[in-house]
Amino acid sequence: MGDGAITEHDPSRLIDGRIRELADWRGETLARMRALIHEADPQVVEEWKWRGVPVWSDSGILCTGETYKTVVKLTFAKGASLADPAGLFNASLEGNARRAIDIREGETPDAEAFKALVRAAAALNRAKPRSGRQSPPAMKS
Repeated sequence: MGDGAITEHDPSRLIDGRIRELADWRGETLARMRALIHEADPQVVEEWKWRGVPVWSDSGILCTGETYKTVVKLTFAKGASLADPAGLFNASLEGNARRAIDIREGETPDAEAFKALVRAAAALNRAKPRSGRQSPPAMKS
């Protein structure tokens, strides 16, 4: 791919491109929240799924970052299982598993509370084996 084309194998570059193409408060917000995700979980893996949705994973999906006309929506896959003492979750509250944070123009969620949610989501993913997969047997010494 010498022509500089971005492929599905370059999720971080695709997310960079999304931020650039938004060129407004939504791009700035997505970039800020992305940076907080990386600060909270340096092992996070960036993915690009479902025809254009940024996804951050660590032993499973932590959250997605969708952009709409009036909100940047960060949806935590297992948000219903996470403590949210700062009350950041303000959308998708009726679901059994997911919870979301809708960020509107001019809003800035508490950075430390958001990073605590990301760390808690990563810990939850690491604590529970993913369905359909078995852990390898423990090695004996």
